[in-house]
Amino acid sequence: MPANAWAAAEVNAASLGSDTLPQLSVPWKPKAKQEYTGLAGLVAGIAKAVYTIAAPIVTAAPGMIMLGALFSAIVAVWAHYLLFEFVDGLIAGAANGPDLGHFGAAMTIPELQAGLASASWPAPDLICYPIYLLQYSLTRDVVGMGGILGFISIIPLFAIWWERKVAGRIQSRTGPMRVGGWHGWAQCIADGVKLLTKEDLCPADADRPLFKLAPYLAFVPAILAFFALPFGTYWVFRELDVALVFVLAMLSVEVFGVILAGWASNNKWSVYGAMREACQMVSYEIPLGLALLIPIMAAGTLSLSEIGEMQSGGWLSWIVFRNPFTFVAAAAYYVASLASCKRAPFDLPESESELVAGFHTEYSGFRWSLFFFAEYAAMFVVSGLAVILFFGAWYSPLPISWADSLGDSLFAKAAKGVLFAGPIWFIAKCVFLLYVQLWVRWTLPRIRIDQVLYSCIQVVLPLMMVVMLGQTLYELLVPAGSIVFNIFNVLLALIGALVMLGFVGIAAYGFMSGRRLVGYLAVDLKPGS
Repeated sequence: MPANAWAAAEVNAASLGSDTLPQLSVPWKPKAKQEYTGLAGLVAGIAKAVYTIAAPIVTAAPGMIMLGALFSAIVAVWAHYLLFEFVDGLIAGAANGPDLGHFGAAMTIPELQAGLASASWPAPDLICYPIYLLQYSLTRDVVGMGGILGFISIIPLFAIWWERKVAGRIQSRTGPMRVGGWHGWAQCIADGVKLLTKEDLCPADADRPLFKLAPYLAFVPAILAFFALPFGTYWVFRELDVALVFVLAMLSVEVFGVILAGWASNNKWSVYGAMREACQMVSYEIPLGLALLIPIMAAGTLSLSEIGEMQSGGWLSWIVFRNPFTFVAAAAYYVASLASCKRAPFDLPESESELVAGFHTEYSGFRWSLFFFAEYAAMFVVSGLAVILFFGAWYSPLPISWADSLGDSLFAKAAKGVLFAGPIWFIAKCVFLLYVQLWVRWTLPRIRIDQVLYSCIQVVLPLMMVVMLGQTLYELLVPAGSIVFNIFNVLLALIGALVMLGFVGIAAYGFMSGRRLVGYLAVDLKPGS
């Protein structure tokens, strides 16, 4: 709307008094104000008190609180790793003989007390009892599972908030800005509380058992995929020789939840979305699998940890820069992963412009939220596979050999984790690829189902067959370290460096622009807009 039209509308609105505005009425009686008593009143009172105390603090320094929470989480996770390493060292150095602890534990209480005392731990007679439980693999599994579930809970909340901010930026808006103060950081938390309190509806003609089962069938496999996904050299819940096969199997099971949701809803829009998902997934799983075979051929193993360790030599050792075929395979895999996660331009199973909401049209409340938790968790998993198989895994662009001179002190271990290798690098790379998925969604339009199948069957699939043949011949005819190998390696690494510099430049420009945008909705206009 032109600026003069906005001004005229404001004048007309201001000229109308409150008495001239129409009074609206509804045919039902307003609900009486609900009074909380007993336990509910106690909980409500505590929540109000916490909000009254915490709101001014959070509003005053939200950025510092966020950075402090992130730093505290990193320190807490690292402390668990050091504690497990310390217990393993005590177990390895203990002279047990025939005496074992309870339920087959490697150390007895006196041995553990002696080990803690020799390491100058405070109050070893008391600390030994909780640490004693860390000898059991079950205890460590419970701790690891808690960390995974906590991480999976944070990723969707952060990704949903971030997608709203990215969408707003691309559309010349600011996105969420109110809930929680600083950039609406608590918007997703508020939405989560709202979804938990909404009524759980099930259509009368739906298949109730399958309708209720479908969200869990979509969400649980996404969680299980994290169990075999390594975040670092020793940072994996279960080390599997066939970890890649396990992760792909879990991602494939997720599609059954989507198909089941559409079928059980007994709604034509939901069935259309489910059938689109089945057609799309069956088509794109073939080129996706072929793309993943390329780094497997280069590494010679299906173990994700071993593939990650191969890329410890710095930027040039990353598999994506190994030869032109791995470079193309990385791009093809990323495109196929968008279809696997139902992300634009392949979000046809939802397709809100024509199918209402697609396969989850009839869902509400908590069950509805599980589909989105599964989607964002799967987005992180496919990004993690791309990082491990192509983009250096948990290693930085610097060679890990440079860290040998730092020693083995606590500070040296922290420096290695920040500068050379560790879960921080793995998560940072995954978050970057996750951001690209958000960027693509709000940049490219949705394509038709026939275009989806055409791009798969007649473009990506033939391309991957050619790439697979080329990779086979390249591995046979061009040995590692030869002149041809090194030339392609350096050229592709330079191309990758230029691409990354381009992303850094775009990010720096956006940061310097601040809230200056284009369009009538912008708070501060950019020059010339």
